[in-house]
Amino acid sequence: MEKQTILVVDDTPENIDVLAGVLKSEYHIKIAKNGELALKIARSIKLDLILLDIMMPGIDGFEVCRQLKLDERTRHIPVIFVTAKISAADELKGLELGAADYITKPFNPPIVQRRVHTQLALTDQNRLLAIKVQQKTAEIAQNQLNVIRRLGRAAEYKDNETGMHVIRMSYYTHVLALAAGINEADAEVLMNAAPMHDVGKIGISDAILKKPGKLEFEEFEEMKKHCEIGAEILGDKDSELMTIAKEVALTHHEKWDGSGYPNGLSGENIPLYGRIVAIADVFDALTSERPYKKAWTVEDALALIEREAGSHFDPKLVPLFIDKLDEILQIKAKFKDSN
Repeated sequence: MEKQTILVVDDTPENIDVLAGVLKSEYHIKIAKNGELALKIARSIKLDLILLDIMMPGIDGFEVCRQLKLDERTRHIPVIFVTAKISAADELKGLELGAADYITKPFNPPIVQRRVHTQLALTDQNRLLAIKVQQKTAEIAQNQLNVIRRLGRAAEYKDNETGMHVIRMSYYTHVLALAAGINEADAEVLMNAAPMHDVGKIGISDAILKKPGKLEFEEFEEMKKHCEIGAEILGDKDSELMTIAKEVALTHHEKWDGSGYPNGLSGENIPLYGRIVAIADVFDALTSERPYKKAWTVEDALALIEREAGSHFDPKLVPLFIDKLDEILQIKAKFKDSN
């Protein structure tokens, strides 16, 4: 098993010699004679523990600890303060700064060894626990994502033979979201939420969904209800993913000029994610074969989207989508419908 590394920080060589002598048989020992050097070492190599003198010239131990705990690179390193004597107020100050323990001078070697061993064992235990929690959280998130994708596909199968529409348009939303300046993490959440945009179709009759022709007024009014049905299915907020999925389900048929449904929102009153999904959804719907129509050419679909920029679609998003056409077409080719 690889030895763990301990940084000993003290301005007195004798103290360093004693601590290093007590610990060197079990651990790799690094040495710093002042606070500035301690911070430099902590930020440059992997450390498992820091033994930190409080009273030092320049930056004292309290300030070193404060800076360590503010730095994402070093905040996880446990710190044990080393001091000759300390008041209750100073001890509280150290603990509030994030210190894990104290060792007092003069040193008692068995006490030093025991406290170091205990702190490292606790750190290892916490690290393993954190890994397990992270793994379980990732597993839960992946299971939730799988359910969302399958529910989105289930809705799409009602009026699309392959269900590939939800996959393509979700990737289109990712491309457009990044082009619109949304960060990668949020763009990925949107991509994973987008397949739920038409989940409300589960509540619409097959006679309407699969009608091989134009819907009558009453039929279209019934079809429009899928937005609110979808929002109801997705329920109240319980995660960022589900919140965005609900928002998209409810708003992807709103139009920039206010003529959309279900709430007649206009302009930037329509959530950005809904505006992004609207473009991705319409482009894929136009360029895909449906029971009631043949697939449009890419050129014709883009021409319509350009014409309706400022009426149906966000006029700032349309050119961004067109600029990314190469990526869009690669996605379209990769996830094409089966014959």
